[in-house]
Amino acid sequence: MSTHASPPPAAAVSGRVLALLTALAVTLGAAFVLAPGRLAAGPSDGGFGERRNLIATLRQGFVEYWKSGDRSFSPELERVVDYWYRYHVVKAVCAALLLVVLVVLGVLLWKAFLRGTTALRTGALASAGVVVTVLALGSLAALMANVQGATAPFSSVVSMLPLGAPDGQLAGVVGQVRQDLAHYSGADGQHTPAVEVMVNDFGRYHAVLAVAASIVAVVLIGLSVLAWKRFAGARARGAGRQERRVRRLLGALGVVSVLLSCATIIIVVANVGTAADPAPALLGFFEGGW
Repeated sequence: MSTHASPPPAAAVSGRVLALLTALAVTLGAAFVLAPGRLAAGPSDGGFGERRNLIATLRQGFVEYWKSGDRSFSPELERVVDYWYRYHVVKAVCAALLLVVLVVLGVLLWKAFLRGTTALRTGALASAGVVVTVLALGSLAALMANVQGATAPFSSVVSMLPLGAPDGQLAGVVGQVRQDLAHYSGADGQHTPAVEVMVNDFGRYHAVLAVAASIVAVVLIGLSVLAWKRFAGARARGAGRQERRVRRLLGALGVVSVLLSCATIIIVVANVGTAADPAPALLGFFEGGW
């Protein structure tokens, strides 16, 4: 009679490791919120940490840029755009590090859930795993948004202008921008250099998000396929308590991955369309529709 050795039990997840990763995640989350303004500010733009100072300088720089008739930014606008680029780079780095920590923490929590021995313990681990998974998805979205902002900081920072209800000189400039965009054609060349720069940058802004979302969609589709294959394998192994728990987790992962894949594909399609023809969307943006 032959016997089969049982596989050794997986090592228990250390509570100290979980606590350390949780503390690191909290620290990185705080850094994501608090650090970018300080780290991005240079000697000449320390006041940009105050939102009103940033917007005031942006308003002045944008009006000067439009009136100059040049493609190159005015000095004030250049200063704001450079600051906004650094700001998004810092936030992207914080988001990327936070995402890594949350993914590791989530994997450990779900592994501990599968090994749980009591209803109370498994319930607590499942709740913690769901929270960490949601936070990881939020960190991924933040990473994508800040990569997008760092790649096209001009389009990103212009969104801070009060375009829905402009006043003073800004009102006149926004009206002229709207008029130019309403008759914009990339082929005839009958538009101001500033509008051409804005349209090109806005197209790049959406192209970057389309590429990032495409990568995420591919990963999610692969994750869904892997989850369903393992789900089938767990089902074939039997109907024990451990197998049922594994199937529930893999099934939930497969469903969530499919739903997120569909949502991400919609984002890709929308942004590809905008990147291909950015002028109408930019007009809607300047008309306060976003």
